[in-house]
Amino acid sequence: MVYGWFEMARELVKQSDSEKITINVGYVDLGHIDLLVREGFYSNRTDLIRTAIRNQIASHADTLRQTVSRRSLVLGIHHYSRKNLEDARARGEQLQIQVLGLASIAEDVTPALALKTIESIVVLGTLQASAGVKRALASRIK
Repeated sequence: MVYGWFEMARELVKQSDSEKITINVGYVDLGHIDLLVREGFYSNRTDLIRTAIRNQIASHADTLRQTVSRRSLVLGIHHYSRKNLEDARARGEQLQIQVLGLASIAEDVTPALALKTIESIVVLGTLQASAGVKRALASRIK
């Protein structure tokens, strides 16, 4: 079996925390979900919804692979430590962060350091950073 990037991404999600989302579902759809759970097709509502999401992602696998490649997105979990940013500043570099998954900026990174070293941020998924860093970089987050 070929171990594709979707399987690798799933493994990364299993290893890390997940993001909680809220969705609105019609009463009839919810009833159908509950019926499938009650009949033993799924262990609970979340199991059905996760499976449906994975099936949709898998059905668009080729398009997603091409888009990730074209946009030069880093897939998975990418952490930016204070040392990473200080090293970039010392080299005179400005980072263009592009992540599909989770991007995190260490809690000890100051807003001033982030402004000096991060040119832009594109995260399809979740960005974890202090409130001060997020405020400082608000105009650079796309």
